[in-house]
Amino acid sequence: MVQGEDRMNRPFWIGRRRVGPDDPPLVIAEVGINHDGDFKKALRLVDAAKDVGAEVVKFQCHITEKEMIPTDMKPGKISDERLWDIIKRCELAEDEERRVQAYCRRRGLVYLCTPFSREAADRLEAMGVPAFKIGSGECNNYPLLDHVARKGKPIILSTGMNDLRSIRKAVGTIRRHGVPLALMHCTSMYPTPHDKVRLGAITDLRRAFPGLPVGLSDHSEGIWTCLGAVALGACVLEKHFTVLRSWPGPDTGISIEPGELADLVRGSRAVWQARGGRKTILRDEQPVIDFAYATVVSIAAIRRGEAFSRSNVWVKRPGVGPIRAEHLGRVFGKRSTADIPADVHIRPRDVAGLRCPQ
Repeated sequence: MVQGEDRMNRPFWIGRRRVGPDDPPLVIAEVGINHDGDFKKALRLVDAAKDVGAEVVKFQCHITEKEMIPTDMKPGKISDERLWDIIKRCELAEDEERRVQAYCRRRGLVYLCTPFSREAADRLEAMGVPAFKIGSGECNNYPLLDHVARKGKPIILSTGMNDLRSIRKAVGTIRRHGVPLALMHCTSMYPTPHDKVRLGAITDLRRAFPGLPVGLSDHSEGIWTCLGAVALGACVLEKHFTVLRSWPGPDTGISIEPGELADLVRGSRAVWQARGGRKTILRDEQPVIDFAYATVVSIAAIRRGEAFSRSNVWVKRPGVGPIRAEHLGRVFGKRSTADIPADVHIRPRDVAGLRCPQ
C-alpha cells in the first residue's frame, strides 16, 4: 500500500472547506492574471467574487526569471504579445500577494495560488496557503510536483495536455508524500470548443484513480460544461473569472463575469443535490398522488345487478378511490352489488366477484 493511501481515499480539507463527492462542488474563481499586474484590480476581483457567493479565489504566482528563460515566443492564439512580456507585466510583488491574501481572509474567502517555479512554491508556503493548485503545464513537471508535495499540503492538479500514462506518473510522484490530491480534467485550448471539452474524461479519471476527488478546470464558453461535470461526479470546478470581459489581458476573453459565477455557484449545488437516487416512488410524492392519480368511478347511475361497462364506469381524479385505474378492466362485465349514484368512487364490495390486487 502506498504510504498515506487511506488518507487520500477520503475527502480532505482546504481551509474550512471539505472537498469530496459527498460535499457540494468547490467552485474556484480563477482570477489568475486577470488583474494584469494591477494590485487595485486584484482587490476588485476579490470583492466581485465574494459578492456573488464564491468560496475560493485563485491567483497565479509568477516570478518570471525563475520559471522561464528569455524568449520571443508568443502564446499562440491567446495573444500577439511576447509570453515573457505578458508574464512579467502580470507579476504581483510578494508584498502585494500577501496583501491580497490578507484581504481575502478579511472577506472570508479562501486564497489559493498556482506556483510556476520552485521559488514561487516556496513563497506560497511561507505565506501559509492551505493548498496548492498546480496548472496543466506542470502536470508532467515531476521535479516541481515533488518539490511541492514535500510541503505536505493538499494539491489540486490540472491534467490538460496529459494522458493517463503521464498522469499516473504525476499521481505517483505526489502520493509518495502522502498528501491529499484531487485531479482536474482540462482541455488546454483557449477557448475550448464544447466538442473538445470531453466530459467523458471525468469518468476515465474516476475509474483510473479510484478514491481521488476529480473535477473540471474549464475554458469553454459559459458555465454549462461545469454543470454537466457535476452530474458526472466532479467535486471541484474552476473557471477563469473577471469583472468585465472587456478588460485587457490574455485570459479575460475566456473568463466568466460575476453574474455567471453566481449562476455557477448556485447551479452546481443544485445539480449536486439532484445527483444519484433510484427510480422509486417517494413518500413525499403522496400528496400529489392523491390528486393526480386516477381511480375507478361511476359516470352514470348504476342499479343493483347492472353490469359495469364503459358507459357507466371510467377512471377519474382524485386518486383516493380504492380501485386504481390499472384495474378498470377487471370491473367490466361484472355486476353491481348495490345501487350506485353517478360520480362516486367504486368500492371493491360494489363489484360482484372482484379480485383486485392492491
